Amino acid sequence: MKKIIVPILFFILSATAGKAQTIIPAQYQELVKKLVASLPKESKPLNNSSANQSESLIDFAKSMLGIPYRYATSNPKVGFDCSGFVSYVFSNFGFKVPRSSREFSYTGTETTLENAKVGDVMIFTGSNSKVRRIGHVGIIYSIDESGIKFIHASSGKAHGVTITDFNGHYKNRFLKVVSIL
Repeated sequence: MKKIIVPILFFILSATAGKAQTIIPAQYQELVKKLVASLPKESKPLNNSSANQSESLIDFAKSMLGIPYRYATSNPKVGFDCSGFVSYVFSNFGFKVPRSSREFSYTGTETTLENAKVGDVMIFTGSNSKVRRIGHVGIIYSIDESGIKFIHASSGKAHGVTITDFNGHYKNRFLKVVSIL
């Protein structure tokens, strides 16, 4: 989107500068305001503690509960697939993460379940646990005496962004955890 907006703004500004005008015509002022308003807000990785980072990340992810599942999509207005959701959440905080669930295997630092923390990414097989190939990702939502819960975009029964227990079904599909924060 930026690639389109920048040339349009350049054209508008150069066209008005050629006439030595000091004021942009009203119709162009409105267009420029709309274009600037539609630009995504840039954000930088949080510089505070890891606990604050993960809390902010989880709060943001939780704000998308119920957004429908949509294959190959990473747009909250349309829906998410699993990697689209995880990618969208982390990129909102300035992290460069992959868009594909398979590529998450090479991102961050691999850790164990015992050392996993809230905000880490869990990597699973696809729906067939016998095929040990990456096919699903989610973000650890909570860890307590009852176990691990993770937030993800599910194509299953919930068919959208949901919080799920790390139970038998997902334990069978589990491959690894990576820490990005």
